[in-house]
Amino acid sequence: MTATVALDPDALTFADVIAVARHGAKVEIPDVVREQVAAARRAVDALAEAPKPVYGVSTGFGALAQRHIPHDMRAQLQKSLIRSHAAGVGEPVEPEVVRALMLLRIRTLATGRTGIRPETLQTYVDVLNAGITPWVHEFGSLGCSGDLAPLSACALVLMGEGLVHGPDGTAVEAGPVLAQAGIEPVELREKEGLALVNGTDGMLGMIVMALFDLELLVSTADLTAAMSVEAQLGTDRVFMPDLNMPLRPHPGQAASAANMFAALADSPIVDSHKDSTHLVQDAYSLRCSPQVAGSARDSLTFAALTAARELRSAIDNPVVLPDGTVSSNGNFHGAPLAHAADFLAIVAADLASIAERRTDRAMDPARNQGLNAFLADDPGVDSGLMIAHYTQAGLVSEMKRIAAPASIDSIPSSAMQEDHVSMGWAAARKLRRAVDSLARVLGIELYAAARAADLRSEEPGPVTGAVIGALREQVQGPGPDRFLSPELADAVEFVASGRALGAAEAVRPFAHTLTDTDGTVRHGTELRA
Repeated sequence: MTATVALDPDALTFADVIAVARHGAKVEIPDVVREQVAAARRAVDALAEAPKPVYGVSTGFGALAQRHIPHDMRAQLQKSLIRSHAAGVGEPVEPEVVRALMLLRIRTLATGRTGIRPETLQTYVDVLNAGITPWVHEFGSLGCSGDLAPLSACALVLMGEGLVHGPDGTAVEAGPVLAQAGIEPVELREKEGLALVNGTDGMLGMIVMALFDLELLVSTADLTAAMSVEAQLGTDRVFMPDLNMPLRPHPGQAASAANMFAALADSPIVDSHKDSTHLVQDAYSLRCSPQVAGSARDSLTFAALTAARELRSAIDNPVVLPDGTVSSNGNFHGAPLAHAADFLAIVAADLASIAERRTDRAMDPARNQGLNAFLADDPGVDSGLMIAHYTQAGLVSEMKRIAAPASIDSIPSSAMQEDHVSMGWAAARKLRRAVDSLARVLGIELYAAARAADLRSEEPGPVTGAVIGALREQVQGPGPDRFLSPELADAVEFVASGRALGAAEAVRPFAHTLTDTDGTVRHGTELRA
């Protein structure tokens, strides 16, 4: 993991975002970047002295933009903007989200398109590098003009005001924390207030992290699907290469089918019934797993492309153009990210839905090919995994509800100046819940499929057997009923940490499809350690 990220606005990658947000990597500003920021600031200073009002430099903001602000009131204007816009409520969002948001705002400031002073940019970097995390509330952003309230909570800290996360996780005053770190609060000047808050950085940061988590989980879904197919005496023939890419050339489907085919190769359980006529065709939840997971992969590709474009954007209003002019625009609107976040939440819900259907089949003696009801040791005396499946079904039900798109909603605001908003922050917030729930659903499927395989007389294959063996280092195998919650939690952690997929890939590599902005094909396990 990179210890330091050089802040080149045109070269920052998804991996860099993960390194800073989740692993505490430091940020440094190259001299060439510092100079381009200074050049843009000189243009803003010139406009600030001009008699003609310029939006964001010498006027009010939003619906109040018609007022020309005199020189002696402009510092107060900046303070008022940040204080009034830091109006979020609710629980604090996760520190990793705030760190991603801060890094991505810093990246836009470093483009030289916002007109911020180099010393203000440096203070932002110093706060991030010191591990000072502003207290950002859950609610407050409409995703237009960007993530105003969350970014304002961060800007307030640069001023030495507001709240930050203390050592024990509670909110503490920012001023003393900055002083202890040797950081001098900034006195904002013309244009800087808008430059600090007019961005889509919170939405983008959450999508970048979700992409890496979901890539890991989609590959894990290939694994858990294969384990369910094996344990329920399904066939691996439908996953053969000749039945996928040549006949239906979706790249995601081909990758998922290849993963499932590899996971089931050389399985004694699968081989034991190759000549049997017990089933003509497997149920859709088994047979069509690559089609569903493959579509999820292709949706991740779309979302990654959207996020990569945003990661090369300079989101602010107004912006400083190369000729030194300052121009208003609408690039802060979060629609592209809102749509991507909503699509990913739908993908997560569908992956969870088909995984739950596979688990449900394992519970039913009419469909699980000779296993006890609910995989219980002594059905009637023992309930087995009956309620574990209930838990999984409850998770899936909630995921379906939060898959309803946020981006199709809009509540006009700012005296009808902002009369169509993206709700991208809300879309990204519910996406995080969907990702967490998908890991839980897949953890329960893996737990159930491993128990079902252990109950067969034949051994599982090399890949699935390695996964079950690694799971059994933490979680017991079949037996009489026992307290399940801790074991399910261990199974979920086994999935979410990447150890389940890692155990499989130690035997055979899996196909991965997520491409970073530097062209490198990565997957989530690389960036979670």
